[in-house]
Amino acid sequence: MRILALDVGDRRIGVALSDPSGTLASALTVIERSAKERDLRKIAALADEHQVAQVVVGLPRRMDGTVGEQAEKVQAFARGLQRFVSQPVVFWDERLTTAAAERMMIEAGMKRAKRRARIDAAAAALILQGYLDYLAASRAAGREPTW
Repeated sequence: MRILALDVGDRRIGVALSDPSGTLASALTVIERSAKERDLRKIAALADEHQVAQVVVGLPRRMDGTVGEQAEKVQAFARGLQRFVSQPVVFWDERLTTAAAERMMIEAGMKRAKRRARIDAAAAALILQGYLDYLAASRAAGREPTW
């Protein structure tokens, strides 16, 4: 059961993919934003190519948990995506994932130019890993995950 995750930004979309067991997340690619429909088709093609069961979209809530302007943009993007994919599209709180991804890359000694090119996919991997960990904990506790 593979899952695809997205970190949707105004200029780029980071994409991550889980392993077949749904345990580990890996950065997959970064899509440079162009036309909305073309972006949605690229994501749908990735979902089909990797035979994913679900698409997780990082929702950038404000620090107080409310939905702001950027989160509203992401929600609108996800509604558009649902028209292009047959898999369910769910949201996952992505507060501070980009900052965490950048911190990890700096600690690993990655140069600024490489970080810029990969940060969105790394953030998507952090979003996905958080979601996968939540699913595993829910299963271990014998309960169905709630969205």
